[in-house]
Amino acid sequence: MTYLDYQATTPLAAEARQAMLRWLAEDGFANPHSAHAMGRAAKAAVEVAREQVAALFPPGGKVIFTGSATEAINLAIQGRAYGAIAVSAIEHAAVRDTARAVGSYHELPVGPDGLVDPQVALPDGLGLVAVMQVNNEIGTIQPVAHLAERAHQVGALFLCDAVQGAGKLAAPASADLIAVSAHKLYGPKGIGALWIRDGVELSPLIHGGGQESGLRSGTLSPALCAGFGAAVQVALARQEEDAAHVSGLWDAARDELARWTLNGSETERWKGNLNLRLNGLDVARLMSECRRVMFSAGSACASGSGRPSHVLRALGLSDNEARSSIRLGFGRYTTREELIEACRAIDAAAKTQGV
Repeated sequence: MTYLDYQATTPLAAEARQAMLRWLAEDGFANPHSAHAMGRAAKAAVEVAREQVAALFPPGGKVIFTGSATEAINLAIQGRAYGAIAVSAIEHAAVRDTARAVGSYHELPVGPDGLVDPQVALPDGLGLVAVMQVNNEIGTIQPVAHLAERAHQVGALFLCDAVQGAGKLAAPASADLIAVSAHKLYGPKGIGALWIRDGVELSPLIHGGGQESGLRSGTLSPALCAGFGAAVQVALARQEEDAAHVSGLWDAARDELARWTLNGSETERWKGNLNLRLNGLDVARLMSECRRVMFSAGSACASGSGRPSHVLRALGLSDNEARSSIRLGFGRYTTREELIEACRAIDAAAKTQGV
């Protein structure tokens, strides 16, 4: 099996697994919110992890652990009365759907390259602008620094979904709220975080014991926190090495699939994401014939939805073009040899369809 779905989730780093084992052992089960010695030890592990995760972000803010990036995004959007909210046309559903549910919703268009124009017109009365750092479907890197500055000029806060960029790129330093997820940077599933700039006030969504500075009640898992922290520590230490490895993989995959059309900018992107199309391709048949290669259809915004991707449609692609697209995601643990073999298998299977 060859795993090429790194945007969906990443393999758990050995360092993260090792950090978690201490808190999965017989004496590591204590509640980190308990006052006794075992509880204090568990709390200490959580706070070490918080410091490790905080290294992803700019100075001058706090890290709130959540159950996922989706929860972090919901806390950021629902935790304050913003009024009008503007989001990019290619945001993740966690941002789009939440923003639609709570405020006056405005969509910022992208060009055929999948990028928001830094000079895009912002509507009056904005309280929040939300633009992701790296798109999960096509990998484009948005000009978030410029967009955050524009948001501040009109008196709005700036939320950045940094799920796909965290640990790979420098944090969006001008953001006011940043959401991340452990399992997209070689950490465990079931934990995310929201970074909140000092001075930004939010109200909790989850009420109860008042944990996480009163913003997110519920007992934290020391094991998940420890795994998250260790994964961040490794990602930051290997950032340049990982980026160089991914860039080499990108070049190899592009050479093997040179006849395929790239979706999104070729230059302003994270190169671990390769979204391609062949007009007329039956992607369901392709995936069936390449069962040993784990990759994603590029045409559905949610698994099994059958709807054309709102991201690909926002680029100006037709429904048929969107449905003829695939996404290959690779990263730290992908080898050049397995990627080349997988690309050749995919291309050969596509050719049997006459495309």
